[in-house]
Amino acid sequence: MPRRVLDILIDNFEISDDIVLRTPHRLDFSDWRSLARLPMPELKDTPFVPRTLWGASHHHTCVFDEIRDQDYLVHHPFDSFSAVETFVSQAASDPAVAGIKMTLYRIGEDSPLVDLLIDAADAGKQVAVLVELKARFDERNNIRWATRLEEAGVHVVYGLEKLKTHCKLCLVVRKEPSGVRRYAHIGTGNYNGTTAQVYTDVSLFTAAQDVLDDVSEVFNALTGYSQRVDYRELLVAPAGLRDRLVALIDREIDHAREGRPARIVIKNNAITDVQVITALYRASQAGVPIDMVVRGVCCLRPGVPGVSQNIRVRSVVGRFLEHSRMYCFENGGEADLYIGSADLMDRNLDRRSKRCAVFATAPSHASCARSCSRRTCATTSAPTSSSIARIVEYRDYPMTRWSARKRLLLDWYTSKAGHAEDSQLLA
Repeated sequence: MPRRVLDILIDNFEISDDIVLRTPHRLDFSDWRSLARLPMPELKDTPFVPRTLWGASHHHTCVFDEIRDQDYLVHHPFDSFSAVETFVSQAASDPAVAGIKMTLYRIGEDSPLVDLLIDAADAGKQVAVLVELKARFDERNNIRWATRLEEAGVHVVYGLEKLKTHCKLCLVVRKEPSGVRRYAHIGTGNYNGTTAQVYTDVSLFTAAQDVLDDVSEVFNALTGYSQRVDYRELLVAPAGLRDRLVALIDREIDHAREGRPARIVIKNNAITDVQVITALYRASQAGVPIDMVVRGVCCLRPGVPGVSQNIRVRSVVGRFLEHSRMYCFENGGEADLYIGSADLMDRNLDRRSKRCAVFATAPSHASCARSCSRRTCATTSAPTSSSIARIVEYRDYPMTRWSARKRLLLDWYTSKAGHAEDSQLLA
């Protein structure tokens, strides 16, 4: 580093030259993690224990019986990732389960899910896994896991040519007295227990037939047995995701012009797609209120009179990496909420296989879907961060219907999470 640049850093950080550590090698993020391991609790966030939907203590609980009764929505890391691991674990050990299909994007270096899938194959179940080898920075790990899965007899697919498979899906096929039933986990985050502790993501466990029909078709497309481009409940890229999103925006415009409730809430990592941005400008000009929480690149300009005066954009920068993607459309008072892995970028809408899942599409599930049982997020001591305090308040809200939880989730991101004392807003 040039001495001039180093002097600027020393001056701005108000430090002395004798504590500067020089190295001939480049630093990466893993080098900085050693700082986090220093025994200085006063500089760290207050530890907290996520609540558990299903975990090691729930081994007597059949998760499939519970999911068959109602959908479950969990919010990581405030809800433990053990729910996902228990779902896969019971699928692997349950003699009634005939098959498991799963997509793996960023698995991590030490994933228990791979061992569970191998156990399922050893038990005679049909196991098919799509491993995306083009996951940036995780190519080596994914090749190693794919090789191990293949050696254990798992049917491994390596993705589609010229597309990157980024969706997070797990499908379980189970033989029951009433016939063959399917269960699915649909998430916004990777099947990675490490990142699930520091990334905010949303997961849905469902047995809704219409959703599962689409999930099955997605897996058929990923394995080369289907070329379907129209889906009933899922929005799938590159098979029409952009067109469906623009149509949903136009629907809000129609509601606003007819005097019905209209609003759009978007939470994602980036928005650069010209067609979607243009549609959002049209919605703003039609009087549709639009709230956007965009973590990274945003090519849309909010607050421009006559163009985007009804659009508000913010970026939440806090304790956890905001990773979930959510798209909510008020729809005249009957809101549709979509979760998924897609950002509003050309590469996401055209060159990646992604998926957004709509909640509560089956009427039998819409009335009874809920989050895990009401329980306050446990902390080792009184939380010092106002953001964590608000998370506890949000999670302890007495909700029995999924619609109340989804509304509170979005309101929390667009209102409470925007307070200056617990996040940095970037307009």
